[in-house]
Amino acid sequence: MCSEMDSDRQIHFVTGKLAEPLLRQLVADLAAKHRFRFTIQVLPITVAALMTPAWIAARIEIPSGTDQIILPGFCQGDLTPLWNRTSVPVVIGPKDLLDLPIFFGGQRDTPQLDTYDIEILAEINHAPLMPLDQLCDLALQLSRDGADLIDLGCNPGETWQQIDQAVIRLKELGLRVSVDSFNGAEITRATAAGAELVLSVNSSNYREAADWNAAVVVVPNDVSDWHSMEQTMEWLTDRQVPFWIDPILEPIGVGLMASLRRYDEARRRWPQARMMMGIGNLTELSDVDSAGVNFLLLGLCQELRIDRVLTTQVINWARSSVAECNWARRIVKHAVDRQMPPKRLSNQLTVLRDPRLNQYSRQQLESMAREIIDHNVRLFACDQQVAALAERGIWIDEDPFVVFDHLRQRLGPKMDADHAFYLGYEMAKLEMANQLGKQYTQDETLQWGHLTRAEKKRHRLKRRSPRSESD
Repeated sequence: MCSEMDSDRQIHFVTGKLAEPLLRQLVADLAAKHRFRFTIQVLPITVAALMTPAWIAARIEIPSGTDQIILPGFCQGDLTPLWNRTSVPVVIGPKDLLDLPIFFGGQRDTPQLDTYDIEILAEINHAPLMPLDQLCDLALQLSRDGADLIDLGCNPGETWQQIDQAVIRLKELGLRVSVDSFNGAEITRATAAGAELVLSVNSSNYREAADWNAAVVVVPNDVSDWHSMEQTMEWLTDRQVPFWIDPILEPIGVGLMASLRRYDEARRRWPQARMMMGIGNLTELSDVDSAGVNFLLLGLCQELRIDRVLTTQVINWARSSVAECNWARRIVKHAVDRQMPPKRLSNQLTVLRDPRLNQYSRQQLESMAREIIDHNVRLFACDQQVAALAERGIWIDEDPFVVFDHLRQRLGPKMDADHAFYLGYEMAKLEMANQLGKQYTQDETLQWGHLTRAEKKRHRLKRRSPRSESD
């Protein structure tokens, strides 16, 4: 326990080990703002949500002068054991710790996600095959998505004679450039033109690095060959060639866990070394949407102080990897710096499902339907079904075609082609929301995190017929 501040009111907070760092930060700010003293007791449990009042009562230590005890929001059960233990008022706090400012009558703080530690290298695969104008357009888009360096992926066994021209054009556009090649002739041309980083060097080519005037990425000859990496690092250090080390991330099925252990071991061996992780080996080679994979890998990088990642966007399910990494690096920095889980910080990477669903019950919709007298159709999601309300009627079914048939029979000539198209468009959105677990609000854009494309205007029809009412 710790006590701080000096005021008449003293609050005793109870928490678990996981929530302790964030609770201390929040309470210190709230105490200064609301002028109370506080104590914090961390009970011997990791997750505060698993506490019960009886369990807490057997372990709580209440400091003298305490005026109120605040328990974790997920603490469930009868508070009688605590009431029998003390005469101090006991209350349950918010379920989400970040809502603690609201609990004290304020507003939830908006996380500032404008800083990050990790740089993103966006690789353009088979860059030599791409027309220069197209290459520049793609590089600019990657930069807008968050890439810090544009990595030119060369073709093994060939020499890109115009690589220097590509580097010069990209730099004229204000872009930073790296080159991904083991071909000495390509690398020499690229670095002479201004490429600042070379991927990669091992014992086969590291001696050339002294002539490139560029930083390099050191990789092992073989994934388990620490000796070759160490030998290369020593040679580069003696010649003052800056470098990052990359122990190589391997895909699931051929050594993912072993490769993660290597990154951890590399950080222990060389605590001050700068490190890079090529994360495309996982996102491109796994049949899964890339956002969650990128987020997890960026979290590992943040904790291991790996300050660069290399990614690419070749396969369709990873087509937005750079933007995903850009959001992920900001969120994980915020979380790691504050020793808190990365929850309720941003919805930019909750793409397929929404954080919360707010839906009316069937009974609420039936009550609402009795008040609607016009023929403008209101659509709602209800228990994974499509609900339509109009002219004091309500139709609910899991099949939108069934609902539409009921509407057509009820509205008759009041439903023209434009109205029918509008309803079909909105029902398609509603059905999609039901399938994915997303919030549906009629006439509003479905939210897809950083991929959301706002509808340009509200499409609900303004009926001109004197028999109808506009919404």
